[in-house]
This record gives sequence, structure tokens and C-alpha cells, in this order.
Amino acid sequence: MELDFLKPLDKEILPLIQGFSSQQLGSKVVFHSTENFPDLSKIKIAIIGVLENRGDINQTQEVDLSSIRKELYALYPGNWAASIADLGDILAGNSSDDTYFALKKVVSTLIKKKIIPIVIGGSQDLTYALYRAYDELEQMVNLVSIDNTFDFGKESDPISAKSYLTKIILEEPNNLFNFSNVGFQTYYNSQEEIDLIDKLFFDAYRLGDVSNNIAIAEPVFRDADIVSIDLTAVKSSDSGNNITFTPNGFNGKEICSLSRYAGISDKVSLLGIFNHTNTKQESVLIAQIIWYFIEGFHYRSNEYPFGSKENYIKYIIPLEEEELVFYKSNKTDRWWIEIPFISNSNNKLKKNTLLPCSHDEYLGACNQEIPERWWKAQRKNII
Repeated sequence: MELDFLKPLDKEILPLIQGFSSQQLGSKVVFHSTENFPDLSKIKIAIIGVLENRGDINQTQEVDLSSIRKELYALYPGNWAASIADLGDILAGNSSDDTYFALKKVVSTLIKKKIIPIVIGGSQDLTYALYRAYDELEQMVNLVSIDNTFDFGKESDPISAKSYLTKIILEEPNNLFNFSNVGFQTYYNSQEEIDLIDKLFFDAYRLGDVSNNIAIAEPVFRDADIVSIDLTAVKSSDSGNNITFTPNGFNGKEICSLSRYAGISDKVSLLGIFNHTNTKQESVLIAQIIWYFIEGFHYRSNEYPFGSKENYIKYIIPLEEEELVFYKSNKTDRWWIEIPFISNSNNKLKKNTLLPCSHDEYLGACNQEIPERWWKAQRKNII
């Protein structure tokens, strides 16, 4: 069975967690122990550790998630109805490929059961295994990475935390419809890589733009299936990471806000948190990032792609050669724009699809400005 790859939590940490008060999160979570495996039919969110960091050349110590768990389960939950389980850890295999295989199987099994995995690594090359977990689901995948770099590498490079995206793009079966980077810093990325993002019609948002107006990232997460967080996207003064020191990056409040956007998205079915160190400061931050994701999940509105268009107001904007169709939710006032199905073309998306957008993009369309994300999505759809 795929879930046999999961190792129970250490006996040393369980008594500590069980010693928390009945009001703290630790008492609201069911744990995989040597005596018990959680009943997955009652679970909505599953936390999984992956003790694999061979893809990060800067990391020389073993992955230790005990501090993160202690900080997380000491927090107080919100008014949450979601049932949560900690399924323990996937151990590093004989090779990284062995770890990828185990993680792919575990994550795929959980997603099929409509359970959202929260994966704590380890190095960010594990994102490749998360992406491959969707192979059996036969759907196109949208990946969002919160990262200060794009993580491209040479085709001949072995997969690593700094090159995994190349493998995702090139390897068959290619189920990647869109990749979005949130928080890249220009001086960490070559102009060739920035040009490649544009050439592939992917989306990228500079750190400064998102920090100045964090709401611009919300539609990006609303269209994501996988969200991968590289902790080096957080500035070191807030993360405590002095191994790969970064003076600039998201602050603690901003990274938690982005995590909440991911949680509140009706489409996000998988969260990964990677490239962290074993510092106390970073463990506290990761615990709060996870807390905000679960908080967002509690407030999901079950709109598109699960809702009916009857609950939306339709707006048609005529342009010179075509028309743009927008939808506004009566429930949340959020906006979508339609990607049309083009006959006589090889459409990656097999029907008219709604792309999350902002009110500002609708206003721009009223002034005959075509939304850039819509234009890119159309180009990707007919390639």
C-alpha cells in the first residue's frame, strides 16, 4: 500500500504534543503512531514530513521537523471545522529518485481521497514529485512557486532544488499548463531565464510589486493546483536563515498572507514548504505559515471550478477583433475571465475555462486593455 511509505511520529515528540492543553492545536489533530493510523475517511488535511534534502547543496545537516511540529501544535486553532491528521514522515530513500517515488505515491493517494496534503521538506526539488503525483489524475496542472529564483537548470544538470523546474517542463507526460512565480528578485535570475519565462507564456511577479500590493497575487493562487514555498523567499531577518543569507524578501506577515491566499483558493489541492533550516526562528515561522493555510481553507467559498455560473454576473466587453467575457461572483465579489475553446485548434483545455482575475483587469478591459494573464493563457491553450 502506498501509505506504507509513511513512518510514524517519533515516540519522543508525541508525549510532548499530548501534554498541550485541550485548547491547543495538538489536541485537535490525529497522529500516526506505532499503535494507530488515522482514519482517512474523516480527514480533510494531512501533514507529511519528507526527510530528504540531497537536492540542496547548501544544506549539510539532516532534516529535523520536530521543532516545526512542536511550534505548530502549540498554537491555538481558529474556529475550524476541518479535520487534520499528521501522517508522519517519508524517510530519505537510497537515492533521491526513491524518495520522489514514495512521495508521489503517497500524495497521489491522498489527493484521490480529496485530502489536501501539506508537505514539509526537505529540499525544493521535491516539488517535482508533487507535480508527478498528478499523472494518474489526467488533468493539466498549474504550479505556483513562492521563490526568489525561477529554478531553471541546464537540461543535462541532475535534478536539484535549483533546477527542478527544467525537468518538469521537459519531461513527458507534460501536464503543466501554467507556472507562476511569486516574489522573484531580478538580480538572482539571468536575463536569459527571465526571457524564457516570457517565451513560455508563464507568469512572474517581482518581490517589490507583490510587497507593494499583495492583493495582485490572489488571482494567481486562485488558479493554482500546487503551491510550493521556498523559505529563502523570506528575508533572513524574519526567517532566521543565515546559511543562505538573503537581506531582501517577503516579511513574516507577507508570507503568511500568501499562504492564506493559497488556503482560501478552492482549487489548491497541495501545499509544499521547502528549503528551510533547523533554526528556532524558522520553525516558528513555518508553523504560522501552515496555520494561515488551514485558516484560509476553513473559509473556502466553493466557487469556480465547483460552483454554478448562475451565481455570477456576466459582463461582455467588446474589443476590436473579439470580445472578453467576465464573471463576477455574487457571493465574494471575486472576478474571472473566460478562456474560450477555439475550434479547429489543438486546445490543451478541452472546454471554455474561467481564469481568475482582478477587478482592475476588468476595468482595464473596459478601456480596451487586454489582460496579460488572459493573453498568455490563450497562447498556452492553443500551442
